[in-house]
Amino acid sequence: MTGHTAHGTTAPATTAFDNSASANSASANSVSVPTTALSAARRAGELAELRDRDTPVDLVVIGGGITGAGIALDAASRGLETVLLEAHDLAFGTSRWSSKLAHGGLRYLATGNIGIARRSAVERGIMLERTAPHLVRPLAQVVPVFRDTPPLGAVLPGLGFLAGTVLSRLAGTRADRLPGARILSAGKVARYVPGVRRRGLEFGHLNWDCQLIDDARLVTAVARTAAGHGARVITRARVLEATGTRVTVRDEFGGGGGESSDDDEFTISARAVVSATGVWAGQTTPGVRVRPSRGTHLVVRAAALGDPVGALTVPVPGETNRFCFALPAEFGRLHVGLTDVDAPGPVPDVPEATEDEIDFLLDVVNRALETGLTREDVLGTFAGLRPLVDSGDGNTADLSREHAVLTSDNGLITITGGKLTEYRLMAEQAVDLVVGRTGVAAGPCRTADLPLIGAPGHPEVARPTPVSGGGRLPASLVARYGQEAAAVVSESLLDRPLEKVADGLDVTRAEFSYAVTHEGALTVGDILDRRSRIGLVHTDRAAAEPTAREALAASPGSATPPPDPLPL
Repeated sequence: MTGHTAHGTTAPATTAFDNSASANSASANSVSVPTTALSAARRAGELAELRDRDTPVDLVVIGGGITGAGIALDAASRGLETVLLEAHDLAFGTSRWSSKLAHGGLRYLATGNIGIARRSAVERGIMLERTAPHLVRPLAQVVPVFRDTPPLGAVLPGLGFLAGTVLSRLAGTRADRLPGARILSAGKVARYVPGVRRRGLEFGHLNWDCQLIDDARLVTAVARTAAGHGARVITRARVLEATGTRVTVRDEFGGGGGESSDDDEFTISARAVVSATGVWAGQTTPGVRVRPSRGTHLVVRAAALGDPVGALTVPVPGETNRFCFALPAEFGRLHVGLTDVDAPGPVPDVPEATEDEIDFLLDVVNRALETGLTREDVLGTFAGLRPLVDSGDGNTADLSREHAVLTSDNGLITITGGKLTEYRLMAEQAVDLVVGRTGVAAGPCRTADLPLIGAPGHPEVARPTPVSGGGRLPASLVARYGQEAAAVVSESLLDRPLEKVADGLDVTRAEFSYAVTHEGALTVGDILDRRSRIGLVHTDRAAAEPTAREALAASPGSATPPPDPLPL
């Protein structure tokens, strides 16, 4: 197994089935300019075409997380005929369990890994300023310094933040988009985080990084943008076997109405196959060693910390480059994280937080709070597994976050490791290798300047649509959909489109409908756990589930969905 990088040349664009919401009732076999809309009807049409096909596609990508979606977008936008296959749903694995940060890699500066830090700062700037400004926004990070803070602990965060500011400017991110680091008075620390402990509070360090409105929404936007360039994005399609030129696939949707069978298995030939399966890379590619590290978060009410407008950042005792965060999130919540512990053994589809991790997070963050959080404050938890490339020794917290692009003896290309912020660069390197190995005609990489669906400059932006009653679109809807927000409402198949799906949740009925007609949601879990993040709190999930079922039933061409593989 060897590692490679490569570069490529020019190619014509391709076409794909057009099964947008307005075309769901049309023949699945009509060919036209592709749109970004993903639906059950589009999936069925593309699966039928692939089953009957006797010539190879240019590229098959295995895995519908951020890396796989990024590869599909890079390849399709260069003109490669691309198929993305995902066993469950978009962002089903690690890509929905992150801290939802697009960060500049300060932690890696502290460990001397300037390369990752520099790349992270560049990629963060690309998302913030060009490709996803509707999904990425500046986030204030505050490190309070108390009278009893050790001298080194009082100084190091500020030095790191200053270095991060320099890196940000070198990466080309302007100060008006991402301000520089500075010192805060004790009073201003409390303005950012009202729940901070006042006793002994001396001052604070302020840094600006970036936060995603949601990690799973980023994956969906990348996948849909890829579909708009002709990529076939097919979920519930499990790859049973893979080589560098062929995959055996089983339709896990069972034709849309039940359990799959041997009749649902078929083969796709390709000029190249890339596995982007993260922590499952070893299952797809024998010989690849991935050492999963579990990162756990708690979900608490923002009111418990006084509704902070910045992220409280608390150093882990005894560590110089590890912190726990209380990060503002949707629905008046905070996400408190994060752990970094070894997770040996079989890889679960849905990792779970341990009691020790919950206690650890509460203990660390409570050091900086006026009123400490208790178990009763924890509304929910979520945990994800980082796909770290196994070096054979060391704690997972010390393992490199570098990614690896490897080629197996059978020609299968595997990309694993890395971090969410660098997904675009990882995809570029993988597609460069495909182009170099196969010689397929391809254009240069375009993704550094390619707006995602919903971003300013994306060609598929709906005309402004008046809202019923002459009102304005909810700010929360605009924050999640950007320039698509008006289309979400106008395309709704549910009545009362701006009505909330449940009390206390700023998600509208129109968004659930759009998840089915445009974002490829096939099950209740797809809607509640990935297109929205309502499922992070079980009581919220139960309250919103009837509307999710209504949205599925209202969509033309949708069959009765099978249950989720692992309902949350």
